[in-house]
Amino acid sequence: MKVMTVFGTRPEAIKMAPLVKQLNETEGIQSVLCVTAQHREMLDQVLELFQLTPDYDLNIMKPNQTISQITSNVLVGLEEVLQKERPDVVLVHGDTTTTFAAAMASFYQQIKVGHVEAGLRTYDKYSPYPEEMNRVLTGHLADFHFAPTERNRKNLLREGVPEDKIFITGNTVIDALFQVVDKPYEFEDKTLKTIDFENHRVITVTCHRRENLGENMEQIFGAIRRIAEEFQDVEIIYPMHMNPKVRETANKILQGMDRVHLIDPLQYQPFENLMAKSYFIITDSGGIQEEAPSLGKPVLVVRRETERPEAVEAGTVKLAGVEMENIYQLSKELLTDPTAYAVMAQSMNPYGDGHACERIVDVLKKKLS
Repeated sequence: MKVMTVFGTRPEAIKMAPLVKQLNETEGIQSVLCVTAQHREMLDQVLELFQLTPDYDLNIMKPNQTISQITSNVLVGLEEVLQKERPDVVLVHGDTTTTFAAAMASFYQQIKVGHVEAGLRTYDKYSPYPEEMNRVLTGHLADFHFAPTERNRKNLLREGVPEDKIFITGNTVIDALFQVVDKPYEFEDKTLKTIDFENHRVITVTCHRRENLGENMEQIFGAIRRIAEEFQDVEIIYPMHMNPKVRETANKILQGMDRVHLIDPLQYQPFENLMAKSYFIITDSGGIQEEAPSLGKPVLVVRRETERPEAVEAGTVKLAGVEMENIYQLSKELLTDPTAYAVMAQSMNPYGDGHACERIVDVLKKKLS
């Protein structure tokens, strides 16, 4: 059985790397890895960390490329690869433009598609954009749906996906997390080397989504500024996204503040270990909502909705919205109410136990052998 895995961004690579390793180690499976390099440098960092060498690299990244250009370049680039390899199944992940385009390219070659992290929905096609429609359309092309949770399975059933095509596996991001977090981890970043993690409470921040650019981001950073001003034992670490608009807003509101550290983006392993040493997380990221609860870290999500409501229901995550006052009040509660903190920190992570990749490979062996 030949299984091709296709991904192109850092988040995909993080979540698919442990699955590729599992495929490589499984007898009877010929594993082929193709990357599109939708994100070049950040993708390469993950490949190096997990010691993966692609069999094919489409290397499509260009400055200021549009979504349409990414889609067309992946479609054209994969056509020759798929015709040459003729895999039994192509595995794609989540909701990137690479994901959708790779699923479409496989469909054009009449090759089965396996969708890892299937069934996530906000039911708003422009939030997140373009991710919501990428995953919905990929779902319509997929033959195997690897859903992290029961809620994801129910979403797919409501959309008419046959029950025998859906498999609850947990999320592969937990598999990856357990491979890279190390309690005595030593940071290389100069700023992080100076942080007193033992005696200060560290809040890690990530904020980058398109829908948060502008007024929303100003509100979010305004709340963070208030927290830093009020709580003298708090250190705030924000690995800033490379988007110039994000950096401009962050620098305008947060630059030069005591105990607020605006640093360059971190590679995957140091970032996961930063989360492990943090008191709680403020984020608009999807993956962090899955990862941080496995580390016992409360998460405040600075968005109006989330495609990961399981974490909210489990109590590990709270939707803080994008209004300054609400973000500030929820942060203040975690910093001043030990009971509220403990409830979030000790809740069970609904996204799995670190064995999702094994379950996916088992399904493929049973269905395709």
